[in-house]
Amino acid sequence: MGLFDKLFGKKEELNPNHIYAPMAGEAVAITEVPDPTFAEGTMGNGIAIKPTDGKVCAPFNGTVDMMFETGHAVSLISESGIELLIHVGLETVGLNGAPFQVKVANGQKVKKGDVLMIADLEAIKAAGLPTITPVLVCNSFDYAGFQGNTGKAVTNADVVIELTK
Repeated sequence: MGLFDKLFGKKEELNPNHIYAPMAGEAVAITEVPDPTFAEGTMGNGIAIKPTDGKVCAPFNGTVDMMFETGHAVSLISESGIELLIHVGLETVGLNGAPFQVKVANGQKVKKGDVLMIADLEAIKAAGLPTITPVLVCNSFDYAGFQGNTGKAVTNADVVIELTK
């Protein structure tokens, strides 16, 4: 990116088959999630984030399909048709929304990096629940290839899932 692009805000070109980290933290294999519904791929292939920050950001340009009423999870559909579920923590639905600040609504268009919700990770931990966050491609069967980029620290600038048609 050149100086003028930085100064005048040239748009970032996003690969339509890439999913960026929705949270800062460590990207890990989905099999590290201590819940068989996620770990065994029942809801789709994915990765998980061990978050260091509770800010959940859009991992691509798309639309909010469903922001769960309790704020613990959000499903998104990318402009290219990727159906993604971000589920903050495990069993967090039982917290009835207390540790979550929802920033978007159903049907809202979002751009990569837009804040979707903010989770109070300390409140989740204080409730005795894990904060590990599954990031699942619910229509992963529509793609010939799936590569999770795990085993490293990530932010919203890092691609954590690469799909191929």
